[in-house]
Order: sequence, then C-alpha cells, then structure tokens
Amino acid sequence: MTLRDDERLEEKLGVRFKNRALLEQALTHSSAVPELRPAKEDSRQPGNNERLEFLGDAVLDLLASEYLLENFPDWSEGQLSKSRARLVNARSLERAARRIELGEHLRLGRGEEKTGGRDKPALLADGFEAVVAAVFLDAGLEATGQLLRRVLFDQALKERGERIADSDRKSALQELLQRSGRPPAEYRLAGETGPDHRKVFLVEVWENGSCLGTGEGRTKKEAEQQAARSALLQLETAESKD
Repeated sequence: MTLRDDERLEEKLGVRFKNRALLEQALTHSSAVPELRPAKEDSRQPGNNERLEFLGDAVLDLLASEYLLENFPDWSEGQLSKSRARLVNARSLERAARRIELGEHLRLGRGEEKTGGRDKPALLADGFEAVVAAVFLDAGLEATGQLLRRVLFDQALKERGERIADSDRKSALQELLQRSGRPPAEYRLAGETGPDHRKVFLVEVWENGSCLGTGEGRTKKEAEQQAARSALLQLETAESKD
C-alpha cells in the first residue's frame, strides 16, 4: 500500500493518522503476513489486524450505546441492547466498510486475493473493526465517534428509519407484561385491505381477553410491531395515571 493509498483512505475516514503504522496494521489481513518482509533484517515481522479487531469490537459497542442513549431517550434497557446488536452486527459493519471502499485498501495474501477477499463480507466487517480501533488509538474517542456517526450510525437510521425504533416493540411489550405478572400478548389478524401487490394488514394485540392495541402494515410483522407500539403507549399512559 502506497502513501497515496494511505492518504485516499484517510480522506474517506476524515482522519489524518499521526502513527501510520496503526493504519497499516489495521489493513493487514493474516493471509498477507507470511508474504511481508520486515524493512530491516532485525525488524519484527509486521502484525496482522486481529488484535485491533478485538479492540474495535469493544469501541463499537461503547459508541453505539452512547449514540442510542442520545437518540432514543425513552427506550428501555432491552430495546437499547437489542438495537445496539443490530446497529453493529456483521452486516452493518460490512456496509460501512463498503461506504469507505475499504476493500481497495486491504493488504491480502496472494491466495486470499485470488479468491476475491476484497469483496468478502466477513473480511470487510473484520477490517472495519480494526480500522475503528486504529482511529481510536491514534485520534481518540471523539474522532472515532464522529467517524462512526458519519459512516455507520446515521446511515443505518437513514436506511431503516423507524424500523430500528420499532424493531423491539414486541419484545418490549412482552417484557413489560412479564414484569407485571401478566400473561403474554397474542397477535390476531383482524383484516386485510388493498390489492395483492399493495396489501395492508390490520393486526390486534390481545392480552387476557382485552385488546391492548391495533396496528397496520405492508407485512404482518410490520403490523404486529405497530400494534405492540400502540399497546405500549396505552399501558405506559395507564401506569402514569396510577
């Protein structure tokens, strides 16, 4: 990887590395290490990015937690935890890696190169974790947070919109009912409207003989989430009046 390549990646990251060795290590896959020669005879063999992946995973969890707390102040611990897992799962990290064209900058062994390593989802996700750790070590937590908001967190919200917020409504409702010693909720299909290609489903959520809420959606799952959301609002309102 040339200095020019370094600088192109730094532009995408929005970070100028003080210690370029960190960036080089973050981009070095284990398959490349046996083929890399030390710059001097007494130098140690260059390291791969696996240790940085380990650190990057922890940094991602921390900054994703902070981001969700700031953006969703009304969420329960269960919602935050499950949404964090979705926000930093392998698929999300792969997408972020592709946004910064990380595959172009990876240092791979010849075998990995021949088998399309630059486009492998797992390799891209791991490489992104390593780069996050390198930015953290070189520029600190604030710079890393800015990078992640730009290439991962904000993009995820933009792409999924309310689906992130709604993704755990059913779980949140079940947790609330459990804490109150009540039976689990039951979802019933109450109706369908529209032609087959634009069908809208109406779902009711029932508990102990009472309808707690209704919801509509283009799929049954989406309608169930909306029904759960409606039920949560109703139950929370009732609790606040007690």
